[in-house]
Amino acid sequence: MRLLMLGGTGFVGRAVADEALARGWQVTVFNRGHHEAPPGAAQVTGDRTSPGGTAALAQGTWDVVVDTWTGAPSAVRDAARVLAGRAGHYVYVSSRSVYRYPAAAGLDEDGPLVDASPDDGDDGDYARAKRGGELAAAEAFGDNALLARAGLIIGPRENIGRLPWWLHRIARGGPVLAPGPRELPLQYIDARDLAAWVLDAAARGLGGPFNVVSRPGHTTMGELLETCVRVTGGAAELRWTAPERIVAAGVEPWSQLPVWLPPGELYDTLHRGDVSRALAAGLRCRPVAETVADTWDWLQSIGGRAPQRPDRPVVGLDPGTEAKVLAG
Repeated sequence: MRLLMLGGTGFVGRAVADEALARGWQVTVFNRGHHEAPPGAAQVTGDRTSPGGTAALAQGTWDVVVDTWTGAPSAVRDAARVLAGRAGHYVYVSSRSVYRYPAAAGLDEDGPLVDASPDDGDDGDYARAKRGGELAAAEAFGDNALLARAGLIIGPRENIGRLPWWLHRIARGGPVLAPGPRELPLQYIDARDLAAWVLDAAARGLGGPFNVVSRPGHTTMGELLETCVRVTGGAAELRWTAPERIVAAGVEPWSQLPVWLPPGELYDTLHRGDVSRALAAGLRCRPVAETVADTWDWLQSIGGRAPQRPDRPVVGLDPGTEAKVLAG
């Protein structure tokens, strides 16, 4: 199989490229050349945000194209148009953010979507940008466009900082503000499981939208943080705290306490989506213990400091605020 990875040097794209290489696929990575391609992959350089930036893609044929673009949909449109007729399948890694908010618990792929256009050159609104990217891929590839609507993505090479923040905070030890309830079910996907499913599904010729994330409750907030304690050496003391107390203290869920959301509309939207279609199509999700341990090992291998995407805000709670909440 011949894979063209649009990107492929960061988090999800790198997981896809690595998985394809491990399978013996021929991999070509298209990016701006700021980072080297994974070992074993060919590299083609171009900037899809510049006029004529996809010219380097005018030659060649591929069985599968995987695109993780998160900016203006017009960039997906231009790439898909250039590749139409020379690629068998176009996989666009989208997001469950494309559903209109609030997305009810149990919402499947037929839920109402945000309004968007594939011709939009603005990447200011994430949900509209992702939906516009979906429309662009489908416009050029029809039934051969696979729309992988991921949820929360964690695992080695994460460049948003959610799981790395928890690992670093817990490794520091002492009392840790643990947002409850401890039994709160979580829904996420390891980037490597997303990569494996995307390649399997594309090779099988699947098309259309799929919610590609674990079943709700694949793990819990308690299991996630307790696994972080074990993996990092067990020096931290988790202080489970009621959601009402955390919110009343002005702490921002998701951004200051990554992954966590108190029960309510946003929690239902992000942690209670229906994934039966992807599960029926072969999605398999590894245990949370493996994801946490592998992410910690990766952090140690790079000196402990995770890369940070420049277009995303830094996450995490400062020590002073944490101490005040724990003392209150």
